[in-house]
Amino acid sequence: MRLDGSDAYVREVVANFSDLLEGPNAPAVVAVDIPIGFPVHSFGGRAPDNAVRKLLGKGGGSVFPMPSRRAVFAERGPFPDATARLIAHQRACAEAEKTSTPPKRTTIFAFGIFPKIQEVDEALRRNPSRKQRVFETHPEVAFRELNKDVALESKKTDAGEGARRRLLISGGLPSSLVHRKPPKGAKADDLLDALVCLLVARRIHNKEAKCFPNEPEVDEGLGMPMAIWA
Repeated sequence: MRLDGSDAYVREVVANFSDLLEGPNAPAVVAVDIPIGFPVHSFGGRAPDNAVRKLLGKGGGSVFPMPSRRAVFAERGPFPDATARLIAHQRACAEAEKTSTPPKRTTIFAFGIFPKIQEVDEALRRNPSRKQRVFETHPEVAFRELNKDVALESKKTDAGEGARRRLLISGGLPSSLVHRKPPKGAKADDLLDALVCLLVARRIHNKEAKCFPNEPEVDEGLGMPMAIWA
C-alpha cells in the first residue's frame, strides 16, 4: 500500500517471513503480529505484554505472556508427534521458571507460536538492516486505537467483524479490499488482522503510531526495543 492508501492489495500467504522482506515489492515498513524482543530475565512479564493487556481489559487474553529469550529459544521444532511436543513444552517451561521472578511457566498457547517468533528473530539477525523497518503490533490494540480507544465486541461475532470492517474502511482502505475473500490458507479474521497491521505500518511511517510502553526496554541480544505499536 502507498502512504495515501492507494494500490493496497493482498498477496498470497507467504511461506517464510524473509520472503516478505525481499524483492522489488518489499515494503518499507512491516507491522507484524509476532512478539519481537525478550528479556534475559523476566520480572513479572514482558513490559509491552503487560501494558496492552491492561489496556484491553477482558480482551487481554489475546495477548500471550512471553517468557525470557532463553525459554523462547530452548526448543526447536518441528516435533514428530504430540508427545514430543509436550515434552518440549515442559523443557521450555523449566527454562522459563529459571529465568523469571517470581518463577513462572510458559503457556502451551505461547509455546505454540515460538516457531514463528524464532523465524522472525532469525530473519532480523541475518540482515540487521531489516530492524529499521520491522515492528511488532497487535491487531486488537490496533483496532481499539482506530475505534478511539473504545473496546470492540469479539471478532468472532457478526457485530465485531462488521465493526472491524467499517474501521478499516474509515482508516482509508478500499471497501473492495476489506470485503474480499481471504487468500488460500487464511480465514476472514486473519485477513482483517493483516489489514489493520497494514494501517499500523502506515502510522509508524508517518510517525503517528503509539508505542506500548512509552519508554520500551531494549533486547540487547537482538538490539531492538521491546514494544507493541498501534
